[in-house]
Amino acid sequence: MSIVTILIDEARWWWRGKKWCHLVSDTSYDELHQFADRTGIPRLGFQGDHYDIPEEYRAELIAAGAQQVESRELVRRLRGAGLRLSPAERRLQTARMRR
Repeated sequence: MSIVTILIDEARWWWRGKKWCHLVSDTSYDELHQFADRTGIPRLGFQGDHYDIPEEYRAELIAAGAQQVESRELVRRLRGAGLRLSPAERRLQTARMRR
């Protein structure tokens, strides 16, 4: 069995009256989608290189194996893996996923 490295940062971004955090893989998008599927995260939450996660689901995802990291570390590892997209690339990727 391979080691899954799914990362989740602190919930610090407010949107629609809720605090949100980010869920990423520092290995591949396939790994990220597999984790999301296993934990019931809808694909609608995928934003091109990460999933947006409401704060109330964070503890459940950590219990399922997501590793807690600070936001800076999450972005550093996403970039290091070559998986970080620019805002324009994220919009394009998100539009493709929703077709």
